[in-house]
Amino acid sequence: MYEAMRAVRLYLINPSNPLVSIVKVKESRWNRYRVWKPLSLMVLAGLTPPEWEISIVDENLGVPDYSAMPRPDLVGITAFTSQANRAYEIAAHFRRLGVPVVMGGIHATMCLDEAIEHVDSIVTGEAEGVWMKVLKDALQGGLERAYDGGIAEISDVPLARHNLLAKGYALGAIQTSRGCPMNCSFCSVTAFNGARYRQRPIPDVVREFQSIREKHVLVVDDNLVGTRPEHITRAKDLFRAMAQANLRKEWIAQATINFADDEELVALAARAGCRGVFIGFESPTPEGIPGLGRKFDLLKGRDFRAAVRRIQRHNMLVAGSFIMGLDIDEPGIGKRIAEAATQYGVDNLNVLFLTPLPGTRLWDQMKSEGRVALDAFPEDWKYYTLTYPVARYKHLSLDDIIQEMISCSRGFYSMPRILGRVWSNLWGRRKPLVSLVGNLSYRSNIRVDCEAYAAFKRQRGSRHH
Repeated sequence: MYEAMRAVRLYLINPSNPLVSIVKVKESRWNRYRVWKPLSLMVLAGLTPPEWEISIVDENLGVPDYSAMPRPDLVGITAFTSQANRAYEIAAHFRRLGVPVVMGGIHATMCLDEAIEHVDSIVTGEAEGVWMKVLKDALQGGLERAYDGGIAEISDVPLARHNLLAKGYALGAIQTSRGCPMNCSFCSVTAFNGARYRQRPIPDVVREFQSIREKHVLVVDDNLVGTRPEHITRAKDLFRAMAQANLRKEWIAQATINFADDEELVALAARAGCRGVFIGFESPTPEGIPGLGRKFDLLKGRDFRAAVRRIQRHNMLVAGSFIMGLDIDEPGIGKRIAEAATQYGVDNLNVLFLTPLPGTRLWDQMKSEGRVALDAFPEDWKYYTLTYPVARYKHLSLDDIIQEMISCSRGFYSMPRILGRVWSNLWGRRKPLVSLVGNLSYRSNIRVDCEAYAAFKRQRGSRHH
């Protein structure tokens, strides 16, 4: 009798990547500001009927002893490409116990043939539209091999279950829109979420914001304000509603530089609690940008320094993102990126290696040219974090590009430059302490990065001998 009444148990798991120094919170206490919540799992939990007892496991906060946990009836795993290998290890553990495992997310979608070898069932695309069917089939013991969620109806996306995750995060997370019209060659967002920019209903977003317990929130949209006039109008309406609801939250978001074009938009974002924007500049030279897709139109012929200044005047910090390893990049690129970022006046700099991710045009191109250097899959996926040089670059050897990255970090995060930025923040009354903490966090990670690059080079060297 008891057995018939037992709740059905669901584990939703976000795998860790043992290589990402960012999640090694113990190495630097600032790193907890770089651990994001697995929002997609919280959204699926919001769709799951009440007879399921749900546990969300985020391995970024530590890997639990699964054998000591109660046996679940179903395991759902999400994974970016860099988490794929760990995802397969978790799947193997539960399948040995006879527990069915379903995997979704961007990697399973782009590498279906590989992923399906390791799990019982795959969900491709956005899972919201098929999740109820997956659960029903699992209960009846009839999971299909593959479900295609395609592009979800954005107004059907439920409020995420923010209450299901342990405390211990510095930042909450929320999504207000999906899809990106930019279609950059290196990015899989358009392939996964589509090119149509879809916005969630504003009352839903405000209600969900109110349910987040953290004071600081990351808005995970790939491009919060969009690109077209109607996108900007919607963003303004959203910011007005957020300000009116008096959420008492401070948040950071990703946007394109066109965010700075509209003074009213920036002022409304600040009033709604925006304290920082992450902007992709991608390359310090205009010639580097055409290969990136439609973003070129937004970046060409702009006065970046003036744009950054317009955002900062509203008490927001600006983090600039660049990509190293474009076909135009030559020795000296590290110094050029550091100089450009300093000249634009950004508060933080984030530089990533050009990484061919499955599902992107860049992947197809580099694969056909034999330029994917790390290709022992699935083992090598763990290096696809954007923080390791996994490809062969046109004008830079492996040693070169690593040296360029280190010289870029040392240049931008030199003590005199950090103090200069903090002083200008103090002068402009823009969160000097946050700026200092952020800069010192990046600076303290340079040493960790150097050790990681050395281990990476040894690993690659040992393969070729």
